[in-house]
Amino acid sequence: MDEIELPTEQLVELYSLIIEPTLRDQVIAAQKRDKGMAHIREGIDEEKKACFTLDDQGVLQFKGCLVVPKDMQLRKKILDEAHTSMFTMHPGSNKMYQDLKQKFWWTHMKWEIAKYVSECDVCQRVKADHLKPVGMLQPLALPAWKWEDIHMDFIVGLPRTQKGYDSIRVIIDRLTKSAHFIPVKNRYNAQKYVEIYISCIVSLHGSLEPSLQIEAHLANRYWHHFDSQFRIPSANQWPSGEGKSDIRRYAESWDECFPLAEFAYNNSYQKSLEMAPFEALYGRRCRTPLNWSEPGERVTFGPDLVTQAEEQVKLIHSNLKRAQSRQKSYSDKRRRPLVF
Repeated sequence: MDEIELPTEQLVELYSLIIEPTLRDQVIAAQKRDKGMAHIREGIDEEKKACFTLDDQGVLQFKGCLVVPKDMQLRKKILDEAHTSMFTMHPGSNKMYQDLKQKFWWTHMKWEIAKYVSECDVCQRVKADHLKPVGMLQPLALPAWKWEDIHMDFIVGLPRTQKGYDSIRVIIDRLTKSAHFIPVKNRYNAQKYVEIYISCIVSLHGSLEPSLQIEAHLANRYWHHFDSQFRIPSANQWPSGEGKSDIRRYAESWDECFPLAEFAYNNSYQKSLEMAPFEALYGRRCRTPLNWSEPGERVTFGPDLVTQAEEQVKLIHSNLKRAQSRQKSYSDKRRRPLVF
């Protein structure tokens, strides 16, 4: 068989495709170089470091999390991956800490994360304004199962992209908080939105009974079609219901980042759930460069899988009820009832 000769430019490109070690491998290599890690290992042997352990491969862990040595360049790489990568997209400091602490540990980790986020130029420029709310908080009843009851919002008036999109349709499962972000055009009619609903939601999750929360100037345009075809109950009578649809406004080609923005939202920690939406929906988070290779993953089959899913939903209900109670108590201290 004749050898295939490639142009020099293509050879250069092929040789440049070198895969870097995973973050886990880089941390393990840094542990071997760090003298402080050797001191901790000695303490483990002498049973003086109860919280530290060594796994089967001799990797140092703190309460099951990978110990990151005092290598500031490596720590910054981890923080960059957890904050600015296309899989995360600038979470807040608490959300970022909750995500990272499941995999990594180092001293003063929470403080370093807070400092890192506070110095992020993008986060400071797009920080949301906080206005004092009006009216008492009225939480909605919790749904019984995943993707059985949804919340929908429209964000309009965005810069028009090259594909002509100028609005966002946000659809969130009220139980697991998993979401779909759909770029749309303000000129779409009601029938077009019904088609989008079928192709993006019904095709994935089945026919639902959503709770619609639509901006007043959009409600009359879409209500008739949704009501006639899906018999959707309105949540317009629930003032200050939940306020979950918070999408940053990207001025240039914001529609192109939506698949990853949706992934970043669904795979990051949600305080009300006390887990990530993907974890609530699937029983585990999806992989990212922070955890490409996760050793010792537990696999569940058959009846145990059903039982595990039911127990997960019970836990979600408990967490959401506690979060709703906490949110209402906190919010009502700064609100006053409306008198008609």
